[in-house]
Amino acid sequence: MAVKTYSPKDVSVIVAGTQITGFAEDTFVSVERDADAFTKVVGASGEVARSASADLSGTITLTLLGTSASNDILSALAIADQVSLSGEFPVLIKDEFGTSLHTAPSAWIMKQPNKEYAAEVGETEWVLQCSELIEFVGGN
Repeated sequence: MAVKTYSPKDVSVIVAGTQITGFAEDTFVSVERDADAFTKVVGASGEVARSASADLSGTITLTLLGTSASNDILSALAIADQVSLSGEFPVLIKDEFGTSLHTAPSAWIMKQPNKEYAAEVGETEWVLQCSELIEFVGGN
């Protein structure tokens, strides 16, 4: 049986054409659809029906070190959107050693993140909303 390798440093995150770097130590990328793909209804006699959801929206959360230069990029995108209302951008997340791939043709930053200052380097959490999140969750 072949040994599979996962390398967190080989997870690429591209936002608005720029590679994001300086991720936090633990969970640094989270990708989630906002709605279930199907809803189920069970009738009085036990008959089951399902409805397909047209909602493909999703949420991507990026957790960066407070020292990451990518905070500057994301902050600039957020400010540009507030000023011009045209701050939508594409996002690509790819596990370079695996087959998982997440794309969003149109994403935006929900709000500037909260910022804390402490004795040690902290983390900055960026929440991106996507109108359409296309996902292939694969293995390594």
